[in-house]
This record gives sequence, structure tokens and C-alpha cells, in this order.
Amino acid sequence: MCRWAAYIGEPVFLEDIVAAPCHSLIAQSHHALEAKTATNGDGFGMAWYGERPQPGRYRDVLPAWSDCNLRSLCQQIRSGLFLAHVRASTGGATSRDNCHPFVSGRWSFMHNGQIGDFERIRRPLEQSLPDELYNQLQGSTDSELIFLLMLAEGLAFDPHRAASRAVGRVIEAAEQAGVEPAVKLTAAFADGERLYAVRYSTSASAPTLYAGSFRDRAGRCLVSEPFDRDGPEWQAVPPGSMVTMTESSLSVRHFEPARSMLHAVAV
Repeated sequence: MCRWAAYIGEPVFLEDIVAAPCHSLIAQSHHALEAKTATNGDGFGMAWYGERPQPGRYRDVLPAWSDCNLRSLCQQIRSGLFLAHVRASTGGATSRDNCHPFVSGRWSFMHNGQIGDFERIRRPLEQSLPDELYNQLQGSTDSELIFLLMLAEGLAFDPHRAASRAVGRVIEAAEQAGVEPAVKLTAAFADGERLYAVRYSTSASAPTLYAGSFRDRAGRCLVSEPFDRDGPEWQAVPPGSMVTMTESSLSVRHFEPARSMLHAVAV
């Protein structure tokens, strides 16, 4: 699967998380400690917020550890809210369009996980998107589709409800296709003001998620695995949780998929 890190707080150089720590995201791209695979070399990407509402973004298909442009950008870009991701593909070609984060308007999104039997349910889920969101689809990953489903469910108005309903739609699509629902989802997403994350799985284990706060600055992180055991104070986020984070606050609430009204009536 993948590794990712997200930050919100006083502006810092991206290298403070992506490149500089002893177990930075770049280090995790070739030696992850808590992932299904140690190597995450199928591309990388970053999305950061600055003076404009929409995030900037840089993605490429090279392994993060071998891209000198990535290190150079991280040394120069300072941001108070950013997402960074290194990819280990579970499906979909190694292409720039399949690299995270994905962006739509002011929203950015990245994901670690997998939808089981995705090719069996991909078509009906894509067809359920409104035209304006379907036309934004550029790649072939389950991650991008989950993001667009969340936008279709009202991400801009109620992120918890939108994420819950989007995962519910995936589960219902699997049931209608006659396959066992299998969703592993640890995702981070942001709107330029707040940082969110979901950790959920239909099975016993969900991809890891940690929240951390810094002792020496006003800033917080959400990560797949800690990048520095001696830096921020880390707390594991339990499965079945949604996190909402600002520079000064963190809240965790229960998360589970919402079933459609049609399905509820049928039951």
C-alpha cells in the first residue's frame, strides 16, 4: 500500500516532514516500517496551500527517493497546510494521473488502502457520479473515485456525512455485484482551513494512522507512521474513526458507512 503525511499549523518548509526527519516520508518510500510492503516507489505527490484558496500540486512517477526536484521544492516551499504521499500501487498504472494527492477546487485528498474487486464495481460507481464530477476523472484508481464520491455526497458541507455515505455506496455496489465488500481506507483530505482523516476497514485491520502535535511549534500532523519518534507526541488513531484537525485543536469521532435510504427501506 502507500505512506502519507499531512501537516496543519504555523507555516514550515515541506522538508521538515517530507525529507529532513530520520524516518521522513522519503525514507518511508524505500523502507516503511508499518506498511504491507516496505517499498513505496510507484510515484509521489504533494499538495500545499498558500496565498490562494486552491492548493498547488506536484506529482511524478519516479520513486520519491530518486527525484532531486522533490527535495529542492521541499527546501523552498513553506506552507501552513499540506499533504504528501508516496505510492505503492494496488491497482492502476504507474502514471502521473494515478499519483496522489487528487485535487478538486479547494479540496485535496490522498489515500492508503484498497477496494476489493474494484474492477467489478468500478463502472456502476463511476456512472453514479454527476457529470461535472465524472468529467474530472483523470486516472484509474479506486482512490480518486472515492474522492469524487465524497464530493458528490456533499464534502464541502458535511465532511463526515460525505465520507460515510461515499464508503456506504462502495459497500452497496459490492453487494449488488455479488461480491464480499472489502474496503480498507485510511485517507486524509483538506479544504485549505481544516485537515481531516478517516481510518476504516470492513475487515479486522485498517491501515495505520497516527496524530501528532509538536512541542516546539504550533502545528499538528496526521501520518501513516511516525517520521520521528523523538519529535512530535504521537497517538494512534483507532479504526472506525474520523479526525478533524486545526492548528490548535483535534477531535475524533466514530466513523462507519451510511447506508442509502433505498437500502434501508428494502431491509
